[in-house]
Amino acid sequence: MNLAFAQGGGQAGGSNPLLGLLPIVLIFVVLYLLLVLPQQRRQKKHAEMLRNLQKGERVITSGGIHGVIAGVKDNSFIIKIAENVQIEVDKAAIAQKLQT
Repeated sequence: MNLAFAQGGGQAGGSNPLLGLLPIVLIFVVLYLLLVLPQQRRQKKHAEMLRNLQKGERVITSGGIHGVIAGVKDNSFIIKIAENVQIEVDKAAIAQKLQT
């Protein structure tokens, strides 16, 4: 009995080494479809929401502060949170827009 054949090294047709990588590639494809694509969609939706915010709209900051946009600057918003109380927050600090 040939020892190499008994260990699988003497197969007649041989095996494709790329076939062994197929499960790993499939795992990466599934992870990309389940994790990366939805996150990119959420980021695009949030960025568009920030671009479309205007004065007078109600928002919630990432810190949980509720207020109304009193002014828009290049990189920040002026938010009115109470009578005669306004704060300036970075655009990235806006978590969501509330329905009016």
